[in-house]
Amino acid sequence: MTSDLGMPPVLSPDAADRSVLLAAPRGYCAGVDRAVITVEKALDLYGAPVYVRKQIVHNKHVVAGLEQRGAVFVEELDEVPEGATVVFSAHGVSPMVHQQAAERELKTIDATCPLVTKVHHEARRFASDDYDILLIGHAGHEEVEGTAGEAPGNIQLVETPADVAKVEVRDPSKVAWLSQTTLSVDETMAVVAAIRERFPELLDPPSDDICYATQNRQLAVKEISREADLVIVVGSGNSSNSVRLVEVALEAGAKASYRVDDASEIDEAWLEGVRTVSVTSGASVPEDLVEGVLSFLADRGYPDAKAVHTAEESLIFALPPELRRDLRAAEKARA
Repeated sequence: MTSDLGMPPVLSPDAADRSVLLAAPRGYCAGVDRAVITVEKALDLYGAPVYVRKQIVHNKHVVAGLEQRGAVFVEELDEVPEGATVVFSAHGVSPMVHQQAAERELKTIDATCPLVTKVHHEARRFASDDYDILLIGHAGHEEVEGTAGEAPGNIQLVETPADVAKVEVRDPSKVAWLSQTTLSVDETMAVVAAIRERFPELLDPPSDDICYATQNRQLAVKEISREADLVIVVGSGNSSNSVRLVEVALEAGAKASYRVDDASEIDEAWLEGVRTVSVTSGASVPEDLVEGVLSFLADRGYPDAKAVHTAEESLIFALPPELRRDLRAAEKARA
């Protein structure tokens, strides 16, 4: 009789050994919630179609749901009929886009996240003081394009610590840094350290540009990843903060981590031999998509999720002023 020299089969753990950890906080942040409600209210108030420049938030399910209600997503303003209503996405736009909208006599509603608007203000202030600004972020991201457009003559993009060596400035004593709000905190600080090593007099922004929700979700995923066999991050591929959560999970000790748009993208092979599954979601993900993942796991013998709380979030942003004004006028007209 010959012995089997092959690898032993991977045995699924008993149900009693399994656990599911659920990050809290997760999902919608205040800026995303405000942006999505802005489009919904605009559709209710003005009727369809309401045009939206770029994806209102980076989640394909959210975008599809708004399209069904009558939102029309466009890449640029020349796709919008003159005089129509257009919403600017949560990621912000440059002054040039505002100018283009005025030239086309478009009715604009600016759903830029207030935390992104803060970075725009910082860019203008540093530029007015004639600083060279090193903007940490990802080339081509809408938020980076909007911020860079605030002071194009002063801003250079830096993506990695290696990029710092290629930077040229006019005066090494007048260099400031800003960042995209949805980056990994740890990676951003590594770039800042490289910049400061080259430019010791580097000026920091008055407050951290990485948004509170991004930081909270990264801290939460670290907490649920240390002992995890598998971390599932719910979020779309063009969502910077969702992609970062996968990276943060692996850096924190997770044996494996994957991003999915929804439960249909989960590969059952990922669950082989897995005892602890941790679940979180990016800042532009509605909760029903997370619930779909938890149902998928429950159907395969994993127990109800245990929430792991690392922070409480209560921040709410007011709707854009132009929309609030029109909503008040409509209420008066009905009275």
